[in-house]
Amino acid sequence: MKTIHQWLSEYGESHQDHTNKTIHWICVPAIFFSITGLLYSIKLPVTMAGIQLNVAMLILALVIIYYFILSKTLWIGLFLFAVFCLGLCQWVEQANFIELWLLCIIIFVVAWIGQFYGHHVEGKKPSFFKDIQFLLIGPAWLMSFIYKKLGIGI
Repeated sequence: MKTIHQWLSEYGESHQDHTNKTIHWICVPAIFFSITGLLYSIKLPVTMAGIQLNVAMLILALVIIYYFILSKTLWIGLFLFAVFCLGLCQWVEQANFIELWLLCIIIFVVAWIGQFYGHHVEGKKPSFFKDIQFLLIGPAWLMSFIYKKLGIGI
């Protein structure tokens, strides 16, 4: 199994262009949120502590375990971002100004258009064409920059 440093280094090879990096700072979190929202929209017939469970909660638990296996520190930031996304999903549902699933489909499509444009500018294919696991490395790659700024090791 590759280490987190190997994953991040390999991911970074196709993310050198400033424009592509900037686009990724917007689109990767947007895609993460949109997928979370789509999964959040699938309710399970189970409640815990008065909270109705949904598919996003289960999938994010597995994703956080994956991040924990990769890094004993980076997973914490990714966990906090996942909780933020879940809270945002709950807020969108309660605000009731647009269906969560519809908002997430719009965000997903627009963000992927941005991602592919960024890679067009970069002149390199998205990393996930090589290995699907890179879809989970993108958020970790961004979080690693935040950790570096804060002086936290990964």
